[in-house]
Amino acid sequence: MRAPLRSPPGPGAGGHHQVLFVIAECLPFAIALLVLFIELTPLHVVYTGPMLVATPALAAVTMGPKGTLAATAVAVAVSVTTATHNNAWGGQQVYTNFLALSLVSAASVMTSGAARTRRESELNQVRRIAVAAQEALLRPVPDRLGPVRAASMYLAAESGALIGGDLYDVVQTRYGVRMIVGDVRGKGLPAVRAAAVVLGAFRESVHYEDDLVEVVNHCGAALRRDAAVAGASENATEGDDTLLEAFVTAIVAQIPDGPQVEVINRGHPPPLLLSNGTVVSLMPTLPLPPLGLEEFISGPPGRTDHYPFAPGDRLLLCTDGVIEARDRDNVFFDLPEAMVSMRDHTRSAFLEGLHQALLRHTQSRLADDVAIILVDRREDEAHPPATDPTCPT
Repeated sequence: MRAPLRSPPGPGAGGHHQVLFVIAECLPFAIALLVLFIELTPLHVVYTGPMLVATPALAAVTMGPKGTLAATAVAVAVSVTTATHNNAWGGQQVYTNFLALSLVSAASVMTSGAARTRRESELNQVRRIAVAAQEALLRPVPDRLGPVRAASMYLAAESGALIGGDLYDVVQTRYGVRMIVGDVRGKGLPAVRAAAVVLGAFRESVHYEDDLVEVVNHCGAALRRDAAVAGASENATEGDDTLLEAFVTAIVAQIPDGPQVEVINRGHPPPLLLSNGTVVSLMPTLPLPPLGLEEFISGPPGRTDHYPFAPGDRLLLCTDGVIEARDRDNVFFDLPEAMVSMRDHTRSAFLEGLHQALLRHTQSRLADDVAIILVDRREDEAHPPATDPTCPT
């Protein structure tokens, strides 16, 4: 079960462009006010007809039909006011200006309407592609997987985004239920590409590698190969820098039939275990660097840490978009407290409550994407059923 969500837009690098866009929208009305000032002062000897006629055309560039009509109404009001003030009614110039304004306004309204229709069509097509990409990259997590029940949530910080640099997956294998949650360094299409590479390696290796360490090694090797190819194709002289920048923090976990969970942490926020009303952070015994930075491992390649995971316990794996979410006073979101307060909630209610709590804490302005996997070990599911474990209940 998955809850793909989006947060309202927050401040970012696009703020400069947004300011320019607002200025462009205000320009037609500013011109109309300038014409009014000229016509009501001794400067009215300046011929302002072409300036006023241009306002609907300028509005059509940045605004839709309603905005263009509003600019047209302002232009007509200014024309009537200035003609009355200057006693220009009856002159040929006034009616010529009105005719030109009417023709330009009609053309501008039709043009803006056609442009908006075309943009909406293109945007709908992009959204369909994004939905297909999301379904391929972040597949729905089955509700029932052997001895556990699972759910997931993806919350994109960027307005209009469906996928980003956070990744997750849960797969049932002959070795147990295996899962991954990761966060790619950076944003945009390169981050999506890195996420796809790691997920592809994970989904392939979990089914034939009995050692969880080897699964993680496959993911790291795939990421390094892709980074090296990308670096060589983009800039051969900076391949090493490209390789260094391509890394992914990740948690890879395995839940066998027994009452425990096995975890490998590669530079990622540790999982949280809710047991008997208490939240415990599953800290790694040996800190390891993120995937893609294996050259910084000086000792053994890593080992699996084992933690108790008894029936009735709840396990949460998430990206740093949750624990690093801040309010206006720069206070971090208290995830353990939120987990304890919703310990009796169902998985879907828990994720929805967590989503709302995050939005309240950040005033609906998340600064980073959020990916969450929630796993419950139910007492009545201590042993995997004989039926297909991927079928939802």
